[in-house]
Formats: sequence, structure tokens, C-alpha cells
Amino acid sequence: VQLQAYGGGLVQAGGSLRLSCAASGRTFSNYAVGWFRQAPGKEREFVSAINWSGGRTFYADSVKGRFTMSRDNARNTVYLQMNDLKFEDTAVYYCAAGSFATMRGKYDYWGQGTQVTVSS
Repeated sequence: VQLQAYGGGLVQAGGSLRLSCAASGRTFSNYAVGWFRQAPGKEREFVSAINWSGGRTFYADSVKGRFTMSRDNARNTVYLQMNDLKFEDTAVYYCAAGSFATMRGKYDYWGQGTQVTVSS
């Protein structure tokens, strides 16, 4: 599975962005997908995950209530709708395919990152 994340950009605090993660490969629907982010000088951290069908999602406490993850298996695409963005959401965001989990090691395939910058 090859993944490509896009949709990042510069936004003011309180604004919204929608990230997309497009996958190639016919077995994409077999995998859970996670979003992770990495700010400068910090470890890559878990943001959210969605199971293979889209019926289960899980969010880090820091984004719960503000971010919503969804997927369209017919389009081989996963989305991360980010609302009420805060300065501390600034990071490079990565999507990954694997098991429905919060740990990086449970994901086998990673896309390149997309930069999200929130101005205060």
C-alpha cells in the first residue's frame, strides 16, 4: 500500500483544514489508518485512527471534539477534518496504514507528511 497525504497549509487559529490520505493498492480497505503528527523537536505522536470499515474511530485527547476522521474505501481515501485549530496543532501530519492502534509500530505503511501551520 502506498499512501500520500495532502491538504496541509497555513491557517489562522480557530480555522479549519481537511487533510486527505490517498492510497494505492486494492487491499487498502483491509487496513486501519492512523494519523500522526510531529512538531519540530518533538516525537511523532498519535492523533487519530479509523478501522477498516470506518465504523470505529479513536482520537487523542488533545484533538477530541475538534478533529473528525472518516474514510471512503471506494475512493481509497481517508480524511481528517480539523476544526478550531490551535497553534499547538502545528506539525507535519502523516497518515499510516496498519492495525487499529495508537502505537506507531502497529502501522506498516507510511505516507510522506503534509505540513500544517497554525498562526496565532
